[in-house]
Amino acid sequence: MTASPPTGALDLRPAPGAASPARMLAAQTKLETTLTLRRGESVLLTLVIPLLLLVFFSSVDVLPHGDIESVDFLVPGILALAVMSTAFTGQAIATGFERSYGVLKRLGASPLPRGILLSGKTLAVLLVEIVQVALICLVGLTLGWDPHGSAAAVIVLCALATVTFSGLGLLMAGTLRAEANLAAANALFLVLLFLGGMAYPLDKLPAGIQDMAKLLPAAALSETVRGALTSQAFPWGELVVLVVWAIAMPALAAKYFRWEE
Repeated sequence: MTASPPTGALDLRPAPGAASPARMLAAQTKLETTLTLRRGESVLLTLVIPLLLLVFFSSVDVLPHGDIESVDFLVPGILALAVMSTAFTGQAIATGFERSYGVLKRLGASPLPRGILLSGKTLAVLLVEIVQVALICLVGLTLGWDPHGSAAAVIVLCALATVTFSGLGLLMAGTLRAEANLAAANALFLVLLFLGGMAYPLDKLPAGIQDMAKLLPAAALSETVRGALTSQAFPWGELVVLVVWAIAMPALAAKYFRWEE
């Protein structure tokens, strides 16, 4: 006879008849990937817009980039932009409306744990980003990009950033009403874009704003990716910032995410 947990204790045992966490995660990731690909227009914009920005700004050469070639400066920034837009903005808006329409309420009544749902959504985003990163690197190489450094380091950095931005997007989607979440996600995206050092060096910002920007995940991502792909010194301080965000955001999302409004 199985002993019951003490009164008031959190029972972490699987629900009767539930699949193992690994199988649930695999199934949820597959489902989320399928749903993402069905949003064809959104996926197309996610894939195409960063490429258009890379080609345009590499061609017109209007952005300040110091003593390195435009394309060498831009490719790491565009990689960071692609990860942020897919993992944060797209994730936040889509999940927010799923929650508003009552889709997630039905999942909440199933044996599916909240953490598995959030992890599945994050892994689905990561799969889309693999295609994004490959396309951006391919276009960058055709434009004369000459990368230096470690591809493995960039993969790790993009994975950390995906966890960070997906966690932030899911936190907003799981706590705000859909309309408020839509406005907040777009507004925060613009803030992170302008303070992220993706299209221009952070040292072009005023000193006080520059110091604040370095504490944000967008700047931490762009600076670490750029450091990993250029001959510049690697910014270890920004890596610490990115790791802290990557730990904090999923934890907060898992704690405060609600299945329904």
